[in-house]
Amino acid sequence: MSSPLFRSLQAGDLSLPHRVLMAPLTRNRAGEGNVPGEMNAEYYRQRASAGVIITEATQVTPRGQGYPRTPGIHSDEQVEGWKLVTDAVHKEDGRIVLQLWHVGRISHSSFHGGEKPVAPSAIAAEGETLTANMEMKPFETPHALETDEVEQVVEQYRRGAARAREAGFDGVEIHGANGYLIDQFLRSGSNQRTDRYGGSVENRVRFLKEVIEAVVGEWGEGRVGLRLSPLASFNSMSDDTPVETFTAAAQAAQDAGLAYLHLVEPSEPKPPINGEDEVKAVFTAIRETYEGVLVGNGNYDVEGAEEAIESGYAQAIAFGRAFLANPDLPRRLREGLSLNEPDPDTFYNGGEKGYTDYPTWNEIQNGQADQDTLDRLADLEARG
Repeated sequence: MSSPLFRSLQAGDLSLPHRVLMAPLTRNRAGEGNVPGEMNAEYYRQRASAGVIITEATQVTPRGQGYPRTPGIHSDEQVEGWKLVTDAVHKEDGRIVLQLWHVGRISHSSFHGGEKPVAPSAIAAEGETLTANMEMKPFETPHALETDEVEQVVEQYRRGAARAREAGFDGVEIHGANGYLIDQFLRSGSNQRTDRYGGSVENRVRFLKEVIEAVVGEWGEGRVGLRLSPLASFNSMSDDTPVETFTAAAQAAQDAGLAYLHLVEPSEPKPPINGEDEVKAVFTAIRETYEGVLVGNGNYDVEGAEEAIESGYAQAIAFGRAFLANPDLPRRLREGLSLNEPDPDTFYNGGEKGYTDYPTWNEIQNGQADQDTLDRLADLEARG
């Protein structure tokens, strides 16, 4: 019996040959000016067999940057750099969408010429962040966006979406997860505004709705996805009414007719809709509200991924670290082949090591893989 992971799927206007997607993975390897280059093009080309690649988070404006060497989509040079990537993926018959990003308060003034990061409210995240000077510093209290400034940020998303189309992508994904700007507006712990963007759930979801409308205006609903992270506490996130908040966010995706909804989920239990208490309530509400293609993402193994699809909870699964270390992941999952272990020491920053040097199954079998790389992977496997 064939795996449900390898059935074709229509997600809006995106025709996918199977349901093993590549999740967005920040790798901090953009070049000067946060411009993608040939090395980035090779990295994505290697993984073009994904049902669809969702790129690493990509800032729509300089004020949206929060980490070193993350790519942007707000300059002509960045558009040209991304064209290298899309051309490389398309030559391998792959599909690739760009994830549109603004970090909001999860940044530092060193990235912005001394100006403070922006956010819905002047509430600092807890902990420290890596600055543009490669130093760890406490998060700063951000500048609370004025009402007219919020409208300007919506326009930045629209321009980023337009530039993504110019760069040759097949669609875009709006990053509304992981404690970044859209998530900061959604959740009551980070949004204490008193204007039309704060207070009630209806007001807190307004910014997301306006971003969706702006991006769909550039692409059409059939080539736009949305990523959300209900209940995730990363980047000091919390919400007093998560069922109501994320039901409203899911309704925004449903009303807009988006191509898919991509959820960051708890690692256990799988699928989350079978969980307990608040987890079950939130994910059940989302699944009942959003009727389109749902993409699960939460450290799935093959069995869990197949169960999620067969149960009707999800229609596709996005794999992160497994795709990072296995350029040919769909083939390995389909044929039950062993997987390369990912190297956490090379996840962020650096060059080709831990980025473009992970061997495919064929390269290993044909003796084409670099021996130093094979030794490093064997050591990682031995350490478990």
